[in-house]
Amino acid sequence: MHVQDILRLTMREPAEELLTPERLTEMVEQGVRLKHYIGFEVSGLVHLGTGLISMQKVVDLQKAGIETTVFLADYHSWINKKLGGDLSTIRRVAGGYFKEALKVSIKIAGGDPEKTKFLMGSEVYEKLGLEYFTNVVKVSMDTTLSRVRRSITILGRREAESLSFAQLLYVPMQVADIFSMGVNIAHGGMDQRKAHVIAIEVGERAFSYKPVALHHHLLPGLALDQVTWERLVEAKRRGDKDEFSDAIADVKMSKSKPETAIFIHDREEDVRKKILGAFCPAGETELNPVLEIARYIIFRDRSEPLEVVNKKTGARLIFSSYRELEESYKQRKVHPLDLKHAVADELARILEPARRHFTEGPGRSYLEDLESITITR
Repeated sequence: MHVQDILRLTMREPAEELLTPERLTEMVEQGVRLKHYIGFEVSGLVHLGTGLISMQKVVDLQKAGIETTVFLADYHSWINKKLGGDLSTIRRVAGGYFKEALKVSIKIAGGDPEKTKFLMGSEVYEKLGLEYFTNVVKVSMDTTLSRVRRSITILGRREAESLSFAQLLYVPMQVADIFSMGVNIAHGGMDQRKAHVIAIEVGERAFSYKPVALHHHLLPGLALDQVTWERLVEAKRRGDKDEFSDAIADVKMSKSKPETAIFIHDREEDVRKKILGAFCPAGETELNPVLEIARYIIFRDRSEPLEVVNKKTGARLIFSSYRELEESYKQRKVHPLDLKHAVADELARILEPARRHFTEGPGRSYLEDLESITITR
């Protein structure tokens, strides 16, 4: 594939940042074997952000001919006390429900789950043994404690002083994962950029190469409030990517706040209820949770137009692109409630394959297993 086609697919939305296009171009032109990875903590239900947004980017990279890998970070999840801090439970969910949910998400995004490798962290560590430990030490020797603490927001925590020592190992381990697997395209949400920047800086000194860092958009949770929304918009407008990534990480769609998240196998009535209750300020298009779903999911690879019906008058507006919808909403030609109904209808339709898979198909046993684990904890 031509280098410009690879760049186009790599930088296509939901990508927000590539560090750097020049380095990726150089690798392609030199014929370097491109190896990608995205790592996930393993915990509860998979929502739109973890599932569809992340896997959309994986599918783009598949189409670009890049080797893609999903890293199921069982040890990182254990460090961060997911699923009750029980390592065996984390591994069980990782190899069962979580892996299955991401595979289904790849299918919904138009990709082939068989073209993406799924690796358990502990399997990698067992295979590499001393080599992995050496890589963790290399990263740690080249990174200051204060730098690690500044990067610790990837844990969803700001109280650096109250972290356990194991949690301070999280970032050096994450960086060591990249080099231990020979990855040259490190991928994650915008909340991962601080750790990836460390990998870029440490790489050349300690491992003789710099990886590329690819960061995708983070969906905000549905239950934003006006004050938080204004803070986010202001942080984005200031253009400080680290400041904004910290701010959006605090309010991103999260399984720990189920009322603010839509899960890929939610029932149609639950999708509708959550969308209708979502924060959706009239005329405002920046970081509007409902418009975000329209932009990044509904209009993704869409060929047919979207119809929005005015529930009071019956008038119908037809939009062939997200930009048309955004402009009409900005001009208040589309009411928030009418937008919500249209988005809820379309999102429920898009998620139908996942819903069927986990309620009627082979995914049912995985979901029931996860629910039995979380109910007893």
